[in-house]
Amino acid sequence: MEMIIRNCRLRNLIELQDIGIEDGKIKTITPRLTSTSKVEIDAGGKLVSSPFVDPHLHLDAVLSAGNPRYNTSGTLLEGIQIWGERKKTLTKEIIKKNALKAIKWEIANGTLRIRTHADTTDPSLITVEALIELREEVKDLIDLQIVAFPQDGIFTSPDGAALMARALDMGADIVGGIPHNEFTREDGVADVLFAFEQAEKRGLQVDLHVDETGDEQSRFVEVMAKETINRGMSGRITASHTTAMHNYNNDYAFKLLGILKRAEMNMVTNPFDNSVLQNRTDGYPRRRGHTRVDEMLERGINVCIGHDSIMDPWYPMGKGSMLEGASLLMHTAHLSGREQVGQLFDMITLNSARTMNLSDYGLETGNTADLIILDAENESDAIRLKSECLYVIRKGKVIMETKPAERIFDPLSTAERIDFKLKD
Repeated sequence: MEMIIRNCRLRNLIELQDIGIEDGKIKTITPRLTSTSKVEIDAGGKLVSSPFVDPHLHLDAVLSAGNPRYNTSGTLLEGIQIWGERKKTLTKEIIKKNALKAIKWEIANGTLRIRTHADTTDPSLITVEALIELREEVKDLIDLQIVAFPQDGIFTSPDGAALMARALDMGADIVGGIPHNEFTREDGVADVLFAFEQAEKRGLQVDLHVDETGDEQSRFVEVMAKETINRGMSGRITASHTTAMHNYNNDYAFKLLGILKRAEMNMVTNPFDNSVLQNRTDGYPRRRGHTRVDEMLERGINVCIGHDSIMDPWYPMGKGSMLEGASLLMHTAHLSGREQVGQLFDMITLNSARTMNLSDYGLETGNTADLIILDAENESDAIRLKSECLYVIRKGKVIMETKPAERIFDPLSTAERIDFKLKD
C-alpha cells in the first residue's frame, strides 16, 4: 500500500475503518488492515469523507469586491452593473490569478470538484479563455467544469447567441443561460430553448441561472422541466437559484414540484448570495431569499448547495467553505431536524456530485483516492463547528494539511479555581 489511513470514522458505520490506497485508488476499506505502508495517517476517530463538491461558483469574478466600486444597495441588479463596469478593465492574468487563489481556498476547505460559470457577454471572451487555461493548469489539484454563462442575457444583444456558441466551441463543458434577465417573457423562453438545443446538438449538460428574483411571476423553471421531459434529458439538467419559487402561491408550487421530480432535474441553492441579495426591497415582514429546499427534499428532488460568490460585487464575504454554506442554509431554510442535518452534508457531497454527473466519486473501492479528514466526529459536528479540514488527499497524495488552533487558556478550569476560592 502506498498510503493507509487508520481509525477512520465513516458516515453510517459504527466501527472505525482503515482505508488502504494504492496507485492513487482506494484499494480496500476494512475495520483492521494488517498491511503496512511508508505513509500512514491516524485519523483518530475523526470523520473521513468524500471531498466536498461546489456545483456553482463564479471564478471569473472572485476577489473583486470593491473594484471598481462596492455594491452599496446590496442588490443583484447593482452587482450586475458593477460587473459590467469591471469587465472593461479585466485581463486574463487578473482572472487567472484571482481564480487560482480562490481555488486554493476551496481546496484548503476540502473541495476537490468545482463547477464554475464563465461570462460570455464580453466579445473578447477572455473569461472563458482564462478559465479553460486554468482548468488544465490545476487538473492535478482539482476538477473544474466550465459553464458558458451569458450574464447579461443571450438575446439582450445581437451577438449574444453567437458568443455563446463560440464559448462552447472553445471548450466550455456546459450550456448556461439566464432567462429571467432577458427583455421579455418570450425572449426568456427562447433563452431556455437555445440552451437545450445547443446541449442536444453537442451532447452537453445544461445549467441555467433561472428565476433568480423575488418576482412570483418569473416561472421559467417550468419551461426547463417541460423540455427536460420532452427531450429525454433527465439527469443532465440543472436549475440554479430558483428563488422566485419561495414566493409562488402554494397550489402552483405543489404542482411544479411534482413536475420537477418527474423531470429528475438537479437544483442548486446558493445560500450566501441568496440570503443577502433577494427581497432587499420587501420592507417588513421580509421574506427569505432562497428556494423551497425542504419541500424539494421531501419530494425526493436532488438539491445541492453552491458557494456562488467569493468576495465579488454580489457577495463581499466568503472563504470557500462549503460547510459554512451548509450551516447558513440550515438556519435560513429551517433544516435543523436530525435527518435534515445529514441531508445538508449530502448537499455538499453526494447530491452535488450527482448534479455534476461525476462517475469516479465516493469512498468506494476502485474509485480515485480523493478524500478529506475533518476535525469532527460526525457530519453534525462538522457543520456546527464549520470544521477545519485536517487533510486533503488527491489521487492518493496529501496536497493540503491544516493544524487547528490549540487552546492555551481554559476558561472553565479558571472558573472552577475561582469558585473553589470563593467556597473557601
